[in-house]
Amino acid sequence: WRALNDPEVLKACIPGCETIEKVSDNEYRILITAAVGPVKAKFTGKLLLSDLKPPNSYSLSFEGSGGAAGFGKGGAQVSLKAEGAATRLTYSAKASVGGKLAQVGSRLIDGVARKMADDFFTAFNEKLAGPAAKAAGAEAPATGKRRVHPAWWVAGALLVVFLVYLALQPAH
Repeated sequence: WRALNDPEVLKACIPGCETIEKVSDNEYRILITAAVGPVKAKFTGKLLLSDLKPPNSYSLSFEGSGGAAGFGKGGAQVSLKAEGAATRLTYSAKASVGGKLAQVGSRLIDGVARKMADDFFTAFNEKLAGPAAKAAGAEAPATGKRRVHPAWWVAGALLVVFLVYLALQPAH
């Protein structure tokens, strides 16, 4: 739980993240530099958690802008269900993009978004495993095996996916 609510841990795990600023208990601002091919740009975003019902569910809304590249916004409903020693995370998300973002091919975006989300989850698992587990050659624990509130996993993944939309736009 502490790691999921620690801006420095999240900053280390979200690819290209430069800053995460806590605005209030449930609101954060984020600055990310994303590079996809020859395109490299800075993007700002806001995440807001609401309807928190720990440890069972919450709502998440996000919005962000890449300047001339366009904008995006959306939300997600997230729920947790204990399954033995593991926790199943389920969510449904909706997002919309505008400006040049709406012109990007979905297959290209899906591939890059998947890679960035995988990088986030891998880095987070490694951060939780710590240096002792790495030194011993142990594998990082599976994200789904931890009994924690996953707001930042989902928030990070959704923001990363959104920023991929922005990063794939050529700079003018």
